[in-house]
Amino acid sequence: MFPSKLKATAVTSTLVLVGSLAVLNGSGGFASASSPAASPQPVQGRQWANTWMAATTHGNLAGSTNAGFNNQSVRLIVHTTVSGSQLRIRLSNEDGDQAVAVGNATVAKPDLSTPSVADIDPSSLRQLSFNGRSSTVMNKGAELLSDPVDLAVEREQDLVVTVYFPTPTGPTTFHGTSRQNNFVGATDLTQDVSGAGFTITRTCCWFFMSGVDVLRHTNYGPVVVLSDSLGDANGSTLNANKRWANLLYARLAEARGNNAPAVLNASLAGNRLNHEGTEPGAAGFPGFPELGTNALARLDDDVFDLIGPRTVITHLGINDIWMSDDSADAIITSLRQLNQQIKERGMRSLVATITPYKGNGGPGVWTPAKDATRQAVNAYLLSSSEFDGVIDFDSVLRDPADPARLLPAYDSGDHIHPNDLGNQAMADAISLSALLRGPDSVP
Repeated sequence: MFPSKLKATAVTSTLVLVGSLAVLNGSGGFASASSPAASPQPVQGRQWANTWMAATTHGNLAGSTNAGFNNQSVRLIVHTTVSGSQLRIRLSNEDGDQAVAVGNATVAKPDLSTPSVADIDPSSLRQLSFNGRSSTVMNKGAELLSDPVDLAVEREQDLVVTVYFPTPTGPTTFHGTSRQNNFVGATDLTQDVSGAGFTITRTCCWFFMSGVDVLRHTNYGPVVVLSDSLGDANGSTLNANKRWANLLYARLAEARGNNAPAVLNASLAGNRLNHEGTEPGAAGFPGFPELGTNALARLDDDVFDLIGPRTVITHLGINDIWMSDDSADAIITSLRQLNQQIKERGMRSLVATITPYKGNGGPGVWTPAKDATRQAVNAYLLSSSEFDGVIDFDSVLRDPADPARLLPAYDSGDHIHPNDLGNQAMADAISLSALLRGPDSVP
């Protein structure tokens, strides 16, 4: 499944896929400085933990993600999981074609007294620095980690990150299905409290941003969701954080409070187990870079490089079926290989069954033969003892009157992506004990 912004470039609804340094001066304002400044030091006895992440890909072959930015700022809104006393931001140029200059960057909390999500609370505005400097360069293919910032972060809280790109960036490194409005404006707007200068709204994307870490007393080891646009929650309400990964964390936090592990969403809309995002598919689908590399190639960057991941939930395969007409054996083989590599790293490996999609798209997108493939994969998963657990999303979302279709109450309208209720049902279907058990379980 892929984001709605691409529908017009493809073939009707057939192609909806699963998938200078500034420091605070004495008066509370910003003062410029030309040399590195000391950053807050981590508190002894505490450790860094990921609270938010996004899988990233190369900009597309045309459009704004290919053109990139020049003398422009981006304002990005993200939603945390676990809390912490300090934070640091991860920017990424891992998929870029050139080095990218970062002219300035800030982080803040939103101003909840205004209707605009681009407005920020001035008391929370913090300058970001990189090795003590506010401007730096992201090398081609590299990640950029900010210095720690003294800003307490609550769990399930929005953060607003603003980055200024003074010179042409070239194609962006980005995540293409944010389900969150993000903003673009001319010149350096990093210290603007109002979002009025951000004249372009993007409903699609997080640009050049891959993570937020927080300093906390304990990192209980995050749960990582490795999925496609069902994980990206392509059918959910915009700006509402109704992805099933968010809703799963809410359940964990309700049960365990600050002792709950983070739930990190490594989903990529349109991602496949066995194919590259640029690889053409069925019904004239041309392929797009933003759909990412094959899932096995994503493991190092999107799972293993996180801080102490403990559990991975894999929910993939539907795009291999409808888009590439892969066999059940090809899909099962890759799911087994993912499982082996995850477990070899000492993590728990959970897998979810492939959900129904009858009624989605035009001729050839869904066929009885493709549904038979889906059911064969699910039958294998439900009978297998290789995985540490199987989550039966199929039984949760299917219509008992027609098991090849989504239950109407859970259908976002495209017959493949669940709505908010469907995402809640998916989150509710996951046993919390399956995420917490083990010799080092959360007490």
